[in-house]
Amino acid sequence: MIYCMENPTLGTWKAGHLTDAEDDATSQDLMCFKEQFKSHLAELTRNVSIKIKKHENETIWIRIAWGENFIKPNHLKPTYVVHDLQTPYVFICNLNSKNKPLLYQALVLATKHGSIKDAHLSGRNLHAVRDLLMGNYHQTFPTNHQRPLEERSPPPTHPNIENEHKEHAEKRQQVACEAFGEGKVPKLETATYTLETRFRGGGGIDTLVDGEKPFRTVVQFASTSLLESLHHCVSSGIADNPVSPLLSSITQKGRNYFVITDKADRCPDNTTQNSRAKV
Repeated sequence: MIYCMENPTLGTWKAGHLTDAEDDATSQDLMCFKEQFKSHLAELTRNVSIKIKKHENETIWIRIAWGENFIKPNHLKPTYVVHDLQTPYVFICNLNSKNKPLLYQALVLATKHGSIKDAHLSGRNLHAVRDLLMGNYHQTFPTNHQRPLEERSPPPTHPNIENEHKEHAEKRQQVACEAFGEGKVPKLETATYTLETRFRGGGGIDTLVDGEKPFRTVVQFASTSLLESLHHCVSSGIADNPVSPLLSSITQKGRNYFVITDKADRCPDNTTQNSRAKV
């Protein structure tokens, strides 16, 4: 566990959001949580090994080795859970679908919440996922007034171009900072968009019979630091301005998985349908 604490980039971390908190959920102490979590999980499954350790501030690390009725816990493939007692978020690494409902039920009961749902945010860097979800980075909020940029490093440009287009360059930099933050931003690796739509012929007429399953495809953006890459594309003029809500929602909503579906209602002329992001 100590090795994983010191190297929290060895696996893929998925964020979960605890909901429907009880009145005393935020006042729970570490000892109470440890006792409740161990007892609840032990009641749900046999042959499970649980280790809980407080790391820093109120951050709790949980290491779970899963076994079965006649099989000892597998300590080579443990599940790791990170939870801050004062927040409704949990971060989980290496959890299979079979043990997922068991872990979720134990977490819900031990943290005194009603349920837990997927936060649609994942990444290999635990600190980046936590910072993005909790907003622990330098954010710039939209404003109608142009702000001075003395402390920022403007993108390198030719002197003549900079003199002619300084106002546009500053505006692009402003928009990029509002959408993706400024300075050091969380190192998120991917953003995934699942498209669910129907094939259409001319005039917006569906070529698939109503009732058939929609066409599905997946688009994924990947980078060693996705937010920095998107920030550079906008500030340098490579990407369109204003920024698409599907990209700016990564920071605004703290998630990197989106589903895009067709609107149910057609336009009055029955010719076109727009798409929207299912949040």
